[in-house]
Amino acid sequence: MATIRKQKGLTQENLAELSGYSVEFISLIERGINAPTIDGLEKLAQILNCKVEILFQQTDSQDSSLS
Repeated sequence: MATIRKQKGLTQENLAELSGYSVEFISLIERGINAPTIDGLEKLAQILNCKVEILFQQTDSQDSSLS
């Protein structure tokens, strides 16, 4: 998710503000330590303008194919 967020020009702070999550929670999601709810996934995908499935991709090479 971090790669997609960065491609969209968003910081963790921006994404946190737009999603209603804390910066700490965004960081935990990006590091794979925690996960949002299904509704949260849908909201993050909407903010990042991508499909929910893309948020499950783990490698930068997969994420970079989104451009």
